[in-house]
Amino acid sequence: MQDRDLYARILGLVDPWEVRDVKLDLKAGEVRVTVAAKLHASLQCPECKKPCPGYDSRERSWRHLDTCQFKTILVADVARVECAEHGVKQVHVPWAEPGTGFTALMEAVVIDWLRSLASIKAVAEQMRMSWDEVDGIMARAVERGLARRRRIRVKRIGVDETSFQRRHEYVTIVTDLDSSRVLHVADDRKRESLESYFRSLTPAQIDAIEAVAMDMWGVFIRVVRDHVPDADKKIAFDKFHVAQHLGDGVDRVRREEHRALLAEGDDSLKGSRYLWLTNPDNFEPEQVGAIEALHQMNLRTSRAWSLKETAMCIWRFVRRSNARAAWKAWIGKAMRSRLEPMKKVARMIRDHLWGIVNAMALRATNAASESVNAKVQRIKRAACGFRSRDRFRNAIYFHLGGLDLYPAGVSATHTTS
Repeated sequence: MQDRDLYARILGLVDPWEVRDVKLDLKAGEVRVTVAAKLHASLQCPECKKPCPGYDSRERSWRHLDTCQFKTILVADVARVECAEHGVKQVHVPWAEPGTGFTALMEAVVIDWLRSLASIKAVAEQMRMSWDEVDGIMARAVERGLARRRRIRVKRIGVDETSFQRRHEYVTIVTDLDSSRVLHVADDRKRESLESYFRSLTPAQIDAIEAVAMDMWGVFIRVVRDHVPDADKKIAFDKFHVAQHLGDGVDRVRREEHRALLAEGDDSLKGSRYLWLTNPDNFEPEQVGAIEALHQMNLRTSRAWSLKETAMCIWRFVRRSNARAAWKAWIGKAMRSRLEPMKKVARMIRDHLWGIVNAMALRATNAASESVNAKVQRIKRAACGFRSRDRFRNAIYFHLGGLDLYPAGVSATHTTS
């Protein structure tokens, strides 16, 4: 009797459900808890909650949290009802969601383990479950989390892509820049990848968008222009990507000059790559001396580096007119530099100046998206890679979507108390 009362409290059973029997099977290593509804219990449709006549019943079982290293199996004879409106439906049970083989508390504990960035394999071994069972719990958690997500109006979004595997395979990720939540994950980096996000929004949600931080990928630019009003005033080309192009330009100049100097027996630029690419604010004392010595040699690389650093200083402007004037002056200087890699970057900046000025005026940066990208790579490493895009997408939503993942009636506090 005490065992039955204990398990009734553990399972949170409410009327009309009660524990009828508890059996320990030492050979199987299981505790089997039999639950049944009281005889006077009325049946109702799980959809409309109206009283309905019984149709039939069948025995079902659920895995619960272990009891002293014994697997706990919950067994119940669950009725089906015949509703005039919804047809034959199985009645809901309070300890599990429909279509699962685990109690809600069991799923909540597995979710807690997974949220600690433990791999599916590690959780499966710890909980004595199969890999597919743990993966199924994660997939159901994401599905219920997305279904519960409210239609909020996000003002600033970031669009970025991250690699799925080593080959040139990507997923597109849309992030709320203010909360760093992942809003949308889609395969590839094609038009449909981003367009599917905007199609999921209401007109009010689209109107609420004030800034879209992104790189200069033409396909995504066209998608935003097609879906967001006044897009050319809201698209912001992130400082990080502009800096990346500038750094690549400097490095191409360095490589060309290094080859020319080596042909003359001069290895002055050997091992200097990171000096030219590092932010001067982060220099160590010995690096300051090294870069100053290189500047005194009147190198082409030094002139390219000066162009890069001047460009980065322009980001301090806020007013559109001042920012535009400063960039135009820089573009003119770069085009006269006779450094073809830097001229190429200058032409790219000139063609996308409107979005760069937007980023400065709106103070829009894709730093949150870059942070999310780094976390995605950490998730991928913890899982030792993903072969399935669906599982990769679920993992991103699970860890970074800010979703309510737990089964109904169970929260994180229930699993840690």
